[in-house]
Amino acid sequence: MELTIAIEDMGKRSLLFGGADRNLRLIRSALEVRITARESSVILIGPAESVRRAARTINALQEHLRENDSIITEDVSRALVDASKPEDQPGPLAVEVFASNVSISPKTPGQAEYMEAILASDLVFCLGPAGTGKTYLAVALGVSLLKRQKIKRIVLVRPAVEAGEKLGYLPGDMQAKVNPYLRPLFDAMNDMMTFDQINRFVKNDVIEVIPLAFMRGRTLSNSVIILDEAQNTTVSQMLMFLTRLGHGSKMIVTGDDSQIDLATGQKSGVIDAVKRLKGIDQIGIVRLGELDIVRHPLVQGIVEAYGNGQG
Repeated sequence: MELTIAIEDMGKRSLLFGGADRNLRLIRSALEVRITARESSVILIGPAESVRRAARTINALQEHLRENDSIITEDVSRALVDASKPEDQPGPLAVEVFASNVSISPKTPGQAEYMEAILASDLVFCLGPAGTGKTYLAVALGVSLLKRQKIKRIVLVRPAVEAGEKLGYLPGDMQAKVNPYLRPLFDAMNDMMTFDQINRFVKNDVIEVIPLAFMRGRTLSNSVIILDEAQNTTVSQMLMFLTRLGHGSKMIVTGDDSQIDLATGQKSGVIDAVKRLKGIDQIGIVRLGELDIVRHPLVQGIVEAYGNGQG
């Protein structure tokens, strides 16, 4: 199918296309269509449904430019999410958290797939680069289920391996040693509940934030259990973690398999697990990419510049 879209405002043509046609390249990558930029139009070529979605995305961006003088990567991602829904589908999936008047929803098609996988499956693996919302969305869904009393506890877990450092060499007691590793999980919660709520839930063990090693020997029921930075688990650690899953629980495993800090020769547990468990019912595997990055627009450019994370 071939479709030509007229450019409404030639004065904003460069904003619509983005620097070096960046916005068009994002649409082309997401929908796998050919896009040819003309002076006063855009030509779309590809499968009919993909072309229709690309056209809806471009028209949404043109509508955005009627009232704005810029387009950022998040605007393109949001337009792609909306364009990927059937036209009669209601608004995007959103979850309520404890913070007043706050709901959290996916901003990209990949994030929507991820959230749907968590709701549909008891075990979900999500791999992708920094800034794609892997941890944030997992925490948001856990907090939402807790608020609705569908679960009794959220357990946030991280392996204590970062850039080659080991806990034994760090100053302070065990709590002081692990706090730097667990801080990002608390950061995700700050948008979802008050500081006092977090403290109360932690004090009452409704929310646990612990190093992976502390999971050994436990079985967790009626919980959401989130393993963050899972690329830094070994195969044996991953097996130990996965077998903690109890009745009425959901387990979410997130990681960036381009940023592995394990010692040379050690195999990443999350890469091994995804290969072993692929195709098993009730296990979701989602991969997010550069288009799903929703941090500052520069983050996407940085990830692209570094490729697969190799310096």
